[in-house]
Amino acid sequence: MQASESYHGTTPAALITAPASGQGKSMITAALARLHRNAGRRVRVFKHGPDFLDPMVLERASGAPVYQLHPWMTGEAECRWRLARAATEADLILVEGSMGLFDGNPSSADLAGLAGMPVVPVIDASGMAQTFAAVATGLARYRDDVRLTEVIANRIGSPGHGRILADCLPPEIRLLGAVPRHEALSIPDRHLGIVQAQEIDGLDDKLDAAAAVLQEAGLTALPAPVELHATAPATPERHLAGLRIAVARDRAFAFLYRANIELLEAMGAELRYFSPLADDGMPDADALWLPGGYPELHAAQLASNTPMLVAMRAHHAAGKPILAECGGMMACMEALTDGDGRRHAMAGLLPGETIMAGRLTGLGLQSVDLPEGELRGHTFHHSRLETALTPVTHTIRQRGGTPGESIFRDRGLTASYFHGYFPSAPRTAAGLFKPGE
Repeated sequence: MQASESYHGTTPAALITAPASGQGKSMITAALARLHRNAGRRVRVFKHGPDFLDPMVLERASGAPVYQLHPWMTGEAECRWRLARAATEADLILVEGSMGLFDGNPSSADLAGLAGMPVVPVIDASGMAQTFAAVATGLARYRDDVRLTEVIANRIGSPGHGRILADCLPPEIRLLGAVPRHEALSIPDRHLGIVQAQEIDGLDDKLDAAAAVLQEAGLTALPAPVELHATAPATPERHLAGLRIAVARDRAFAFLYRANIELLEAMGAELRYFSPLADDGMPDADALWLPGGYPELHAAQLASNTPMLVAMRAHHAAGKPILAECGGMMACMEALTDGDGRRHAMAGLLPGETIMAGRLTGLGLQSVDLPEGELRGHTFHHSRLETALTPVTHTIRQRGGTPGESIFRDRGLTASYFHGYFPSAPRTAAGLFKPGE
């Protein structure tokens, strides 16, 4: 392994948070990124926690890669390293929090404390006046290690409403801006979160319009500079040198952590992308990765692509490695019943079927112990699996330590609802793609 490189930089930075989900922080973060990018600044954005969808929009907004930060899933050292590296090249760092500021373990507040970064809550002020100040004050005083001196009011009803909110805040908290309700700051969503960036027509125009709304609301100031320093992780060993991995990537299979992709490449793998929906075959490859996504929304198209299903069956019959995560596992079953109750034939690599349940059926941080080590990640799905297949093991829930998702193996295939974060255990991740392991 090569010697690790050190990073040290000071740059304006803030964690954009909220008292709860649904306050509008995702689009406020994206609009802030686009506002400062349009002003000529180099903007880097990160997302706290396991999330595939928000980073897609944040990448479009900032024009730069977006990585997940989570002290448990990605590790504290990686959080420090990614932020410190960004500080050496960016004029502004924004981190979008998850859920409410203090929700989860570790929470967005924990990440802010780890990085020494101020937090800026976005509070939905519709229907509020002086209570807005009570919420902001409570967030600021709940923990001594949280630095909160500015707040954003979202969805105000009028300029007069904004002035009331500013006047009721205590002297130690400043209203950074009062943002009116505006169509540009809304984004469509579905059962797993916001719609994928690639599916939103006119997204760049929408982001520019959202940035203009924030500029009109006065949200042009940069946050306070933060000093960030860390050592990069050791260069990963080339466990996958010369290995060709076919990676499904289209509207049905798009839940790919950028860090996972980069790690596979750093370990020597050649990634060959393809579309199970549109292509009539797989690339020539030693291993196959079917990530999560929305196969249930494209089940009829996937089922009708017979040449693709035949290619997947041939890869499996040859005993070549396959990693099928969540939506990828759904495509490997005999059938998938979509949200309208229609049953579609899938690849049939495993016995059984998945059925959309119309509700959340799995959520949370989890890990799995495999022979090579512990791989951390999460689960989030709205379908249930019906199969007679016996799992080889189960994930372990981070909260409570109880068994979580089933892990199935058949020849070279590993399938589960579990989404793994590969840098948490590089050698373990490599073993999922190496023949005979």
